[in-house]
Amino acid sequence: MSIEVDLKGMEIRKIVTYSEEIFMDGGKAVERPIKKVVCAAVIKNPYAGEYVEDLSKLIEWGEVLGKILTERAVEILEDNVESYGKGGIAGAKGELEHVAAILHPKIGAPMREVVGGGKAIIPSSKKYGCMGTPLDIPLHYKDAAFVRSHFDAVTISISDAPRDDELVIAVAVTNGGRPHPRVGGLKKEEIKGIDGLR
Repeated sequence: MSIEVDLKGMEIRKIVTYSEEIFMDGGKAVERPIKKVVCAAVIKNPYAGEYVEDLSKLIEWGEVLGKILTERAVEILEDNVESYGKGGIAGAKGELEHVAAILHPKIGAPMREVVGGGKAIIPSSKKYGCMGTPLDIPLHYKDAAFVRSHFDAVTISISDAPRDDELVIAVAVTNGGRPHPRVGGLKKEEIKGIDGLR
């Protein structure tokens, strides 16, 4: 395996990357291609089928996955990150809290470090699913959550994941917002970038 970090006991079955470039929407070309990239890890859930009170192992894994997945996503993006998001799916023998343990306490710091900032909250989604279940990952502008032009999402589906005893954990980055935004609101050029909101 080419991953050169301490996986802290995590068993990664596969890493899946997805990217799309939008050149036109609504019959009109965009000013520059909008690229969205998702990098997702399919991992074995150590707590599948049992209730455990202490989820600190999964919390630590969040830090590891935040670095691995965001670095790969940014490398594929090949541009400055404007928006980000995260999401996960628990297989049938897991819990939503297993996904939450990875997505919330520690995944954010390495994500922000890799994207070069990120004062805004990293939007997230979590759900139960079986193999092939689509995951919609919400997206926000990374330095000010109220930038309305960047309220968006990206969807991935992995044909063979998650199995019942697996978790899918995904990170998404983009180099822009929606094509042709025209519903008003705060523009990225107007942000103060102080509180993560405006």
